[in-house]
Amino acid sequence: MAERVHHHSNLIFSVGTQVVALTETLGEHGRVLHPRGSVCIVLKSPPDLEHSYWVRFLDGLEAALKPSEMMLLAQYKEHKIGDSSITAGRTNLYDRVIYRCVIGSQAYGLAGEGSDVDRRGIYLPSADLHWSLFGVPEQLENEETQEAYWELQKFLVMALKANPNVLECLYSPVVETATPLAQELLAIRSSFLSRLVYQTYNGYVMSQFKKMQADLRNQGQVKWKHVMHLVRLLLSGIEVLRSGFVPVQVGEHREQLLAIRRGEVAWEETEKWRLSLHREFDAALEATKLPDRPDYERANDFLVQARRRALAEELP
Repeated sequence: MAERVHHHSNLIFSVGTQVVALTETLGEHGRVLHPRGSVCIVLKSPPDLEHSYWVRFLDGLEAALKPSEMMLLAQYKEHKIGDSSITAGRTNLYDRVIYRCVIGSQAYGLAGEGSDVDRRGIYLPSADLHWSLFGVPEQLENEETQEAYWELQKFLVMALKANPNVLECLYSPVVETATPLAQELLAIRSSFLSRLVYQTYNGYVMSQFKKMQADLRNQGQVKWKHVMHLVRLLLSGIEVLRSGFVPVQVGEHREQLLAIRRGEVAWEETEKWRLSLHREFDAALEATKLPDRPDYERANDFLVQARRRALAEELP
């Protein structure tokens, strides 16, 4: 299903935008010139949402409409189509969780006193919900309990793209829930590992370190917890390429990473380690036995079988 039309609530429509009038346009003596639902085009946009737009209807009539009196034409036509919040409101999708694990500091072995317990996983919607006009949400989130669950297909696509958080889910040492279907997925988790790990991990680390360097220049300090996790990500990426396994626990690097988090390691020393790790990452890429791309066919076969099994009343 195509993605729904999205626009920010504070967005000001530009000149030429097609909109729908949500109120009648009245003339002298209350005569209706245009009924509610008429299409018009924005001629002049207001400086803010406190003022009105100037619009033109198809017969050439011009009028002022408040932001609350109009809606984007594409959004008006769409209405409830693809609105997954309708599905979420009709059933408890958390009952469809097939895989639940702990990630973050607790899984890395970096937890301290008061560290949160972050849970991630996968949910499989029933077939009738998945096939419905409204669709299902790609992700379920509960901020209070620090939980998030991806719809199965969304999870698989991110894993195929070597998303670090998703790959760590597949290799987490702390698994709390795994239905038979989820166990089958874990059995083929190596199918998602490829040389794409290099591009995804490295690109993320590079962009984040540039932001941290900007923070250092502009504010004189960085967020050391973020620095620690980016170094950890580089260490993880190197090991994935070397061994074909995602090392969630930091092992022998624990104390050094915790020292970075506490701000006990100078930025220059951290940068020196980072650059050294990048060289190791390059070397690991040259020597890796991982394929150029993940096994798309195997992932697709698993998804198709999972969709078929979603026809059953019981959670597979």
